[in-house]
Amino acid sequence: MSDATTGSSAILAALRAAGSQAMSGEALSETLGVSRAQVWKHVGALRKRGYEIEGERGDGYTLRGVPDRLYADEVQNGLDTRWVAQNIEHLEETDSTNRVAFDLGRQGAPAGTVVIAEAQSAGRGRLGRAFYSPAHQNIYSSTLLRPTCSIADTPTLILGAAVAVAESVAKFLGDEESVEIKWPNDVLIRQRKTSGILMESSAEGTRIAFAILGIGVNLNVDRETFPEEFRPLATSLASELGHPVDRADFARCLFERLEAQLNLHAAGGFDAVRPRFESFFRMTGQPVGVEEIGGQRIDGRALGIAPGGALEVEISEGPRIGEIVSVMAGDVTLAKPPPDAQ
Repeated sequence: MSDATTGSSAILAALRAAGSQAMSGEALSETLGVSRAQVWKHVGALRKRGYEIEGERGDGYTLRGVPDRLYADEVQNGLDTRWVAQNIEHLEETDSTNRVAFDLGRQGAPAGTVVIAEAQSAGRGRLGRAFYSPAHQNIYSSTLLRPTCSIADTPTLILGAAVAVAESVAKFLGDEESVEIKWPNDVLIRQRKTSGILMESSAEGTRIAFAILGIGVNLNVDRETFPEEFRPLATSLASELGHPVDRADFARCLFERLEAQLNLHAAGGFDAVRPRFESFFRMTGQPVGVEEIGGQRIDGRALGIAPGGALEVEISEGPRIGEIVSVMAGDVTLAKPPPDAQ
């Protein structure tokens, strides 16, 4: 973080603490150990970023409003984590937050570093799919992890991330029963997808050097503005609630729950995460179709989640009927579409 950014953050924190009471330039100068000219410069920089600061040079300053931006100053204001999102790289736009975070991982950035973009020009989901990423509507983030678990156990981190997203969505929706996880990591509200999660990793020999956990959640985008191919099967929190949500507030909630799930995974592997995952998993007993990587299709009935995080399916068609298989990776579709998509 540059000195200019640090100075602006310190001014912002002081004005927040003062609340509705004006704080003089002299008081800010003395409190922060900077010149009056530097105070004025930092106030100007904050205004350019969208902060509403009342007052002129020589008068007291009052913070009257904050921008709808996922700046580090906004996300970290009240954030209750020890390591996730303690270091945030905010971008107005990028091709992919995962790509930026991957570069930071190679450069030695610490675990928990988060990249947040207001918009993505090439957002990606699982299996190479595009992720719709309009500006200033949702959250697009990538968290850098340096896990100590084995390469074999690393893929189950994404199931923990799905729990964190599901818990956050349920909190803001005020209705946990309407939120579910479609294996392995799609979070649905009333059977419509509201998030995308993508994990990529870099290995060194037999261990993971670092992993990138990309999470995008549809918050304030209007469902009717989705590209036509997504519209029947996707939704957003605002579309379900009928009003927008505070994006910075949601980001804090998400990162706090993500840290909790990652800590559980570090201490006890997927077994520690599994009970909460299963509380959101409602596919058991449902007819499903699975397109496995490589092109093979399985039609059957979902039986549940195996200890290693795989989806267990009883095949219902063809020569292997009745066989139980563990699906480690693939695209799962439910036989029953959303009610008004039929």
